[in-house]
Amino acid sequence: MKTFTYTLRVLLFSLVFVGYAMGANHTPDFKKVILSTTFLSEGVCVGDVNHDGKKDVMAGAFWFEAPKWTKHTISDDDIRYDKSLKVFPKDHMFKVDEGYSNSFLNFAQDVNHDGWVDLIKVGLPGEAVYWFENPKNKAELWKKHFLYASIGNESPLFEDVNGDGLKDIIGNDSKSKQMVWLQAPNTKKDTIWKAHVISSNPNLGTHKYTHGLGHGDMNGDGRKDIVFKEGWWECPQDVLANEWTYHPLSLSFDSAHIMVLDLDGDGLVDLLNSSAHDYGIWWHRRTATGVETQVIQKDLSQTHAMAMADLNGDKHPDFVVGKRFMAHNGKDPGEFEKALLRWYEFKPGKTPTWISHDIDEDSGAGIHIVIEDMNQDGFKDIVISNKKGVFVFFHYSRKKA
Repeated sequence: MKTFTYTLRVLLFSLVFVGYAMGANHTPDFKKVILSTTFLSEGVCVGDVNHDGKKDVMAGAFWFEAPKWTKHTISDDDIRYDKSLKVFPKDHMFKVDEGYSNSFLNFAQDVNHDGWVDLIKVGLPGEAVYWFENPKNKAELWKKHFLYASIGNESPLFEDVNGDGLKDIIGNDSKSKQMVWLQAPNTKKDTIWKAHVISSNPNLGTHKYTHGLGHGDMNGDGRKDIVFKEGWWECPQDVLANEWTYHPLSLSFDSAHIMVLDLDGDGLVDLLNSSAHDYGIWWHRRTATGVETQVIQKDLSQTHAMAMADLNGDKHPDFVVGKRFMAHNGKDPGEFEKALLRWYEFKPGKTPTWISHDIDEDSGAGIHIVIEDMNQDGFKDIVISNKKGVFVFFHYSRKKA
């Protein structure tokens, strides 16, 4: 009987521990790890670059090897292609208060299906996109490959559009004045990203500096549509078909990413977005007659990126935003205020609320935010890169909410 009682106690303790380790309801805290304090990129992505089982960080021309975050060079030619970017060649660093990097967004994917993660780099809005081939642990630079001639919108998306398990690129072709999605190649011999035209209307979201883009099911048909601030395109039954049906829907605000989900449980999908160059985070409640916009907060400016995940283990979608420090080189409202990184705890209901939690005040975010378990402890960490540098925020709390 004693043996059984002891075994039962051990089993119960193990189940409780596993529950915490898998992200059971708790209050998150974060530990900041600085990978770099120089302006390398406003995009960032993660992947196991060297096949050691650990997730590394890629930011622009460099990758940082976990767990000591040793810096390695990916490319040394592309960051000097434009003198107007004011690059410091020795450090591969861009000047914070005068220009921009040519690395706006970074995505990680095995493009050529050789078993090694590659880097996809989206440069300045409207410019060409390239991918860099992982050299498979060889001490050499990554081979640069052309991907597509022009991807615009300041928040192009990396989403699986056609359901084949590979992530595709959604944005505009600002040269041809079309909305497009680029289909990821799915065989070893094929590295061509095929463009599919969502819309050929030159007046709908085709300017290279268009702000805001979302991907979600707007009409409940089980297919994910594409949203921007003036409306949405309905995904056809054949996702490869061109010219998706357009539906006007005014959100009014230049924003970052647009989240698509039912927030008040009324069966209608709502929208969530944040201001890219001013103050504001908004919940756009969809009704039978239109959209009602409610302000979530207006004390943090330049929230040029938003990412969503359940951070506290309550099975509800929280979101993370951060100030894009010096986004317009001192010209935006609130530009010189603290570079906050913040997560919002979602409290669902007919009138949902969000509780803000500041993570850090000297980092902010870049053009996008990565939320991923970096150290395989069951908790979701946050990775960002911007004019402040490159950072990982490890989610380590075990405190019960």
